[in-house]
Amino acid sequence: MMRKAYTIFLLLVLHCTLSGQNLQDSIFKLNEVVVKAYFTPQPLFKSPSSAFIINNSLIKEQTGNSLVPAMNIVPGVRMEERSPGSYRLSIRGSLLRSPFGVRNVKIYMDEFPLTDASGNTYLNFLDVNGIAGVEVLKGPDGSLFGANSGGVVLFNLFDIQAENPNNSADISSGSNGLIHEYVAFKKYEKKYQLKISQGYQRLDGYRVNSSLTRNFLQAEQRWNYSPKNEVRALLLYSDYGYETPGGLTLAQMESDPTSARPATPTLPGAVEQHASVRNQIFSAGVLHEARFNDQLRHVISVFGSHVNFGNIAIANIESTTNDNMGFRTYFEQSGKKKTHFNWQWDVGMEAQQTLAKISNYGNVKGLRDTLQAANRLNVGQYFFFSRFHAEIYNRLTLEAAISLNNYQYKFGPLQSTAALITRKFNPQLMPKLALSYSISNNISARASVSRGFSPPTIDEIRSSNNIVNTELQPENGWNYETGIRLQNTNNRFWLDALVFDYRLQDAIVRRLNDNNTEYFVNVGGTKQIGFESTLSAWIIEPRNIGLIHGLQLHNSFTLSKFTFSNYWQSINDYSGNKLTGVPEKVIVTAISITFPAGIYLFVQHNYTARIPLNDVNSVFSDDYNLVQIKAGWRIKTATNYNLEFYFGVDNLLNETYCLGNDLNAVGGRYYNPSPLRNFFSGMKIMF
Repeated sequence: MMRKAYTIFLLLVLHCTLSGQNLQDSIFKLNEVVVKAYFTPQPLFKSPSSAFIINNSLIKEQTGNSLVPAMNIVPGVRMEERSPGSYRLSIRGSLLRSPFGVRNVKIYMDEFPLTDASGNTYLNFLDVNGIAGVEVLKGPDGSLFGANSGGVVLFNLFDIQAENPNNSADISSGSNGLIHEYVAFKKYEKKYQLKISQGYQRLDGYRVNSSLTRNFLQAEQRWNYSPKNEVRALLLYSDYGYETPGGLTLAQMESDPTSARPATPTLPGAVEQHASVRNQIFSAGVLHEARFNDQLRHVISVFGSHVNFGNIAIANIESTTNDNMGFRTYFEQSGKKKTHFNWQWDVGMEAQQTLAKISNYGNVKGLRDTLQAANRLNVGQYFFFSRFHAEIYNRLTLEAAISLNNYQYKFGPLQSTAALITRKFNPQLMPKLALSYSISNNISARASVSRGFSPPTIDEIRSSNNIVNTELQPENGWNYETGIRLQNTNNRFWLDALVFDYRLQDAIVRRLNDNNTEYFVNVGGTKQIGFESTLSAWIIEPRNIGLIHGLQLHNSFTLSKFTFSNYWQSINDYSGNKLTGVPEKVIVTAISITFPAGIYLFVQHNYTARIPLNDVNSVFSDDYNLVQIKAGWRIKTATNYNLEFYFGVDNLLNETYCLGNDLNAVGGRYYNPSPLRNFFSGMKIMF
């Protein structure tokens, strides 16, 4: 029934959009969507890659307290939040190996990697208000960004056209003890831009033992000190902590979804053990761009971070210190602009090193007990890349790229002065070939083939069972996809649809011991066949007359036919089973409406099908419908001060659901219940 309703609805939208007005004659013109990830900006319509742009407007329309709803509007992307601050991000099934955080996905902020040499990314430290836009490149894309088998995410900092150049202060509060404050001071001039922002967020949490506190500071600078030279700098500091309530069984969730994990005959509960995470991160980077002439430019950046990470788990207490450093550089040569042939050639390298010290102690009611294990792990990776991009007769776009990836780690006891043991993986080539052809000004078709490669991270090599796993192999695979894009002349309507076939080998999966410690193993692989589509349409184009001044629709559809292949566990054959943690269907629809006097309404509906919670496929979560609403009033005053008041509801239908499950959990403790219907409100001042 739901599928039929969506089909009818989309057909009506398409009919109204295409036949309700002669769009060729419309005076309304929207800005063309541009991909900036590939160094030289290119129209998304002609791009041969599978990309999705979350612009600043779409981020601002969301709740403002989390990036989760905005990321989940991207087809093929699933961002979860098992408890406040406990994020997981996956692209096309990479959640399989992620107990928390990010795996298989490379993440950058501007030109600076947030993903360290070990493959870890701490998304928790970011404040959503500090992000100007997001670009998501789906499928393995190592041509410019190194080892990944899921995709690449790029957070944009400087987007002066999208951002309001005024200073701003925003404060909101809501259910479950929510308080969120954010202040940004900006200096935007032609040759110099500076933005300093500070944020504070606190949440008591819906469940027992699920509070969150985060302090955040970010500084961004861009200086065009000459017509052809530019310096950019980034400073980030975040100090955050959140409690972890732990997974519940189905009976426990139905009895009291707000409870934390209770004690068992063999293990104490989450409250008794003070289960929580604390992290302090300082990250910095400096970039220089030099344009020698109109055809040649050079970019170099250096970056580093220091991380103090502590995890009070039920079974033990982990204390980790990471020091990360690296650099990235490339040259880009462009041909002279011609009507029949334009090209760019990029060549460069990126190198990173992570020095980690990891200690585990017994947990006695949240206090350290006897030292269980202590290790040093030094991880290094570097890759060379080259990419050629050409546009022929303004119709055919060709992209050919390759990277050579090197990865190794060294390990040994923390207290010992002996030389570390080295584990070095064979260099891996990650090629990509992609084509896009503009059949007309309104229709383009594309196809690509690429190889993914993702080595194990520190948290997988040396997981919470305190054993360094030297047998764990990188996962790799080939991805084939083809798609079509439709747009009308004034960009009022946009449709992007694609199919892909991804075959992953040596897939890394998570296992749990009886004492709740985890470890990771390689399995045969996965067979991932999927369909993704994105629809965006202005049903009523922006105007200054009538009751409705603008009505825009976004819709994304994800169909994931993901199964294991050649997967044996002991004598059990799981080949053909559905991929753990991946819903087969996800449909997200968002409607944005603007009214006179600066009043607006935003509604987003997320339908997620049931999810297999273990490799055996014996337990599935229920499907759910999540509806979120935000309404506001923007007031322009006669002075330099503008105001905005807003109010919102999350989980309007009061659904019982989990926005993140514990996969393959021991004792059936799969479930992390999300809040029932809850509210928030706030105000923003721009000056």
